[in-house]
Amino acid sequence: MWYQAAADFVVVVHLLFIGFVVGGVFLAWRWPRVVWVHLPAAIYGALVEFAGFTCPLTLLENDLRRHAGEAGYHGGFIDHYLVKVIYPPGLTRGMQIGLGLLVLLVAVVGYRGFLRRHPLAKARGGYARSSTAEEGRPGQ
Repeated sequence: MWYQAAADFVVVVHLLFIGFVVGGVFLAWRWPRVVWVHLPAAIYGALVEFAGFTCPLTLLENDLRRHAGEAGYHGGFIDHYLVKVIYPPGLTRGMQIGLGLLVLLVAVVGYRGFLRRHPLAKARGGYARSSTAEEGRPGQ
């Protein structure tokens, strides 16, 4: 029973991670330091998609399911849970690469918006804001 619950928990974590890879940059618009977590996650997510290797969370879930007496599954997490929902029938490698490029496009748009909200000069000096500069008063 605990193995099955742990496997189900890994599924939830996996879904949250995929959501973060796709849209985490938009969290950085509000919380700029999220960028330092999102960038490596997005790079890792792109590598999984383009290189076609299996995510360790998929391996962990399958191992937990086998310990729970279940069969596990072949292929990756996305293939098992999401293909029928978000991918069209007859998915080809070219379509998979196209979807990966779409995710990268979302990231580019998101980081472009991030840089508009948080210019590099502000990023170099930290994210603290000067109340005098924001209110239009001369600095002291």
